[in-house]
Amino acid sequence: MSASTVEEVATSVLKAYRKASEYPLGKRLFSLAFSLKAPYFRTVRPFVAELRPHYARVDIKKRWGVHNHIGTVHAIAACNGLEAAMGALAEATVPAGKRWIPKGMEVRYTAKSSSDLQCIAETTAEDWAKGGDVPVRVKCVRTDGVASVEGVITIYVSDKPA
Repeated sequence: MSASTVEEVATSVLKAYRKASEYPLGKRLFSLAFSLKAPYFRTVRPFVAELRPHYARVDIKKRWGVHNHIGTVHAIAACNGLEAAMGALAEATVPAGKRWIPKGMEVRYTAKSSSDLQCIAETTAEDWAKGGDVPVRVKCVRTDGVASVEGVITIYVSDKPA
């Protein structure tokens, strides 16, 4: 499925994000609603900063509630942010008549997560072309531009039941 085709059949999540983005505090309210859909995401207080087909960026703040024993963002909190970004991307990109579910996550911790993080998820139209397993490339980027976590979340895409 081409990127332009995805644009033509914008999902309800993507439409809601675009509409919310038109208003002051709209992205903040969208982010709260998004995290209520999967309540565990609220543990990192995700802020959906950017959302379009094949790309999502979710920001998480480095705060006491997500710290590990050395005062950096806990690895699992970073992964939670990455899964939120992947979920937002999947909802914004999934073709009409299809559904998705996470199948696996493989990550590498490449540096300390010592600041606020941008959790980024990316795919291409080719990734979605045949359905089945779709690799979503993910990374956490610190405020200094260094990637602290990198990996792939595999989602399984299938037809919605009739």
